[in-house]
Parts: sequence; structure tokens; C-alpha cells
Amino acid sequence: MNPTYETAVIEADPTLPIIRITRDFAAAPALIIKAHTDPALFARWVGPEGMETEIIDWDPTNGGRWRYVARQNGEEYFFRGCFHEVSDSRIVQTFTFEGWPDAVSLETMTFEELGNGSTRMHAQSLVDSFEGRDQWLASGMEVGVDQGYAKLDALLAAI
Repeated sequence: MNPTYETAVIEADPTLPIIRITRDFAAAPALIIKAHTDPALFARWVGPEGMETEIIDWDPTNGGRWRYVARQNGEEYFFRGCFHEVSDSRIVQTFTFEGWPDAVSLETMTFEELGNGSTRMHAQSLVDSFEGRDQWLASGMEVGVDQGYAKLDALLAAI
């Protein structure tokens, strides 16, 4: 019986300005990490349905940087950050939506092998205030997270 991976668990930490996301995938950790670090793969799944992503800058190495533009309905949304650590089990990076340039988050993603070719991703985004955290949560981010990871599920199944 194959598990169904439909939605991410998104939680606000009650004591720190952190958003935590947990999501299971039917693929090995190395493949999930590759989907987060290979620009051609990343552009195919990130964001909600109907959004097209163009990679502008991408260097997934320790100290590297990234930037992309997401387009939907004639609008453009730019995102950028720096890779602080890229390893076989963890990615640490900054994340900035250029529409909110003062709202930089520090993201840490770890990839836990569950056996049977499955992986649990644990992600956390630390922002500078509870107000900033709550602004992210109120933005509708769960739609992009869930739809993007559903696209990733389909991509992983095809690889």
C-alpha cells in the first residue's frame, strides 16, 4: 500500500518566531535534496499551480546564492537568498521575498530517511519577529507549499 502525501503540516512555534513545516515524500533523501538544489528541477515544482519559475542565479554550494522570478497572471514575484550549508542531509539558506525586502528568514531543511524509499522533510523558517511570522502565515503560503509539493510528488514519480 502506497502512502498518500497530500498536505504539509505547517505550525507556528508558540515561543519563537518560527514556522515549522513537515512533509513526507515517496522518494529517498538524496532525490529530495536534488529537487531542492538542481535549478532545472526546482523550477518545475516550486510554487502554486499555474506559476512559472525562471531561475536567474543559482549556486547551491556553501556560501552560494540564489534568485528566481515566479510569474502568474501577468505578475512577477522575485525571491532571493544565500545557501549557507548544502549537505547530504541538510540545507540551510536565507529566503527573501523581494516584495517584503525586510522580511528575511533563515531556513533549515533536514531530510530524514524513513525506509521503504520514503523521506520526511523537516523545515523551519526563523523570522525576525512574531509579527513577521504571522504575516507569512496569513499570506496564504500554505497554498504554494501544498501545491508545490504536490507538483514535486508528480516530478519524483516520473524520475
